Amino acid sequence: MARKIVLKFPDFEAEVELLEKDHSRICEAIWRALPFEGVADVWKEEIYFEIPVKIKPERTTTRTKTGDVSYWPDGPALCVFFGSSQPVGPVETFGVVRQGIENFRRLKAGTTVTVIGSR
Repeated sequence: MARKIVLKFPDFEAEVELLEKDHSRICEAIWRALPFEGVADVWKEEIYFEIPVKIKPERTTTRTKTGDVSYWPDGPALCVFFGSSQPVGPVETFGVVRQGIENFRRLKAGTTVTVIGSR
């Protein structure tokens, strides 16, 4: 059964399916750091927040889709893409939000997010 992480915000939660088959190193690094907390910032149609994980990405891209959850090594940060904006630099997309991505549109900069593991 695939591991998942949950992003907990003050008024909603989002489950992230980890793409461990293709991104095992970053998924494992994030899993080992759980739980952690961050303060979200908003850039175009993306939220991102600093995380306590520093790892060299294996498979980076500059193209993302709505629902993608990516690691941005320059942060280091976790990014959630909820619209058509693209990352400012290369990211490794290691997860996907399958339901409730529209909730991210109402987030404001400064919102606290807690990241926990789920099975």
